[in-house]
Amino acid sequence: MEAAAAAAAGTEPGSGCGGGAEEPVVSLAEVLAENEELEKEARAVLGGSDHERCSYSQGAVKRQALYACSTCTPPGGEPAGICLACSYECHGTHRLFELYTKRNFRCDCGNSKFKNLQCKLLPEKGKVNSGNKYNDNFYGLYCTCKRPYPDPEDEIPDEMIQCIVCEDWFHGRHLGAVPPESGDFHEMVCQACMNHCHFLWAYASQLAVPALTKVNSLEDEGIVLKVEESEEQKKEIKKESEVEHQETKEEKQVEQFNEPSTSSGSACPEVVTKSEEPVCKLKELQSKEFLKKDTATFWPSNWRSKLCTCEDCLKMYSELEVQFLTDECDTVLAYENKGTSDQDTERRDPLMDTLNSMNRVQQVELICEYNDLKTELTDYLRRFADEGTVVKREDIQHFFEEFQSRKRRRTNRMQYYCS
Repeated sequence: MEAAAAAAAGTEPGSGCGGGAEEPVVSLAEVLAENEELEKEARAVLGGSDHERCSYSQGAVKRQALYACSTCTPPGGEPAGICLACSYECHGTHRLFELYTKRNFRCDCGNSKFKNLQCKLLPEKGKVNSGNKYNDNFYGLYCTCKRPYPDPEDEIPDEMIQCIVCEDWFHGRHLGAVPPESGDFHEMVCQACMNHCHFLWAYASQLAVPALTKVNSLEDEGIVLKVEESEEQKKEIKKESEVEHQETKEEKQVEQFNEPSTSSGSACPEVVTKSEEPVCKLKELQSKEFLKKDTATFWPSNWRSKLCTCEDCLKMYSELEVQFLTDECDTVLAYENKGTSDQDTERRDPLMDTLNSMNRVQQVELICEYNDLKTELTDYLRRFADEGTVVKREDIQHFFEEFQSRKRRRTNRMQYYCS
């Protein structure tokens, strides 16, 4: 059926589409696949956030989609963050900064930081949320360079990477090290946070993904050299791996005591070891030589489960305010998975059911109608993007009313000419 629809569109380019110059042919199956991918990305970014109810009543939400309103809280004022629902209902026509997600945040909309605005969804709120943490992201500035994103004055293509500790976003070229390929690591800790969480250097020698090697004199030109390991380095790595292999059996029992379960949805059973006092993984690593640099570090998936959870280490995490490092549900990946899993239900696609019931001509007409709708909707939404305003439900309703009106006028003209 999908192939037939594509073939029909290709063999009859003028049928029902107004004729004229040839346009790129796209099958309806491709269009639906593209839309499904866009919807999946959107669900991941929103992480299951509620678009109708303010999240304030939930307290400090572990992770949620957040925004900052430049109209209500401009630079120079107090920083504030608002939830997804409030971004639609209370700040729909305002200039917003998308913050993606922050941990343990409570919606500020309508509190004392907003001088002339009351939350429409939940007016009764405390004056401030003392547990919230803010940074320059709430003013639309990112990285150590304190620049906006996207930056109209920055002509160098560069990926922005979020630090899992401070949750600021950084240009890859401003991390003191060239990031590995994006698929090779899952999380990053920036230079400042590595200095704050200095204990992570002991783990980095064992767990971190190595950064690419850069030549300082060529850094400004964006040239990166991937240097092969020397024979001495290879011998040293082989030697270390052999030692690690010998220690594996001894470490397994300790890991059972310290490591939380990485399986989803199941609670970790308590494992009692034979030793009276659990061995501290961190002290073991610190007893060995490790290299400490002034750079960011890059980490693979599940590295958090390798962190020691002995009493002394838990106390240290608390003092440094990084208890979340041992929580694998705190990761952005877990947040994105929540958004997609909440929506991934077994269901039949009504559009595909309708398409299956159509003949070839009807399928071609549907594709042409869809292309018209897509073009007009894209042009309509571009105005909102250029102005930096949020698209509200009423705006979409207005668009479809106008679209239907134009369609009726076209249909009436065709009937007039045919009579």
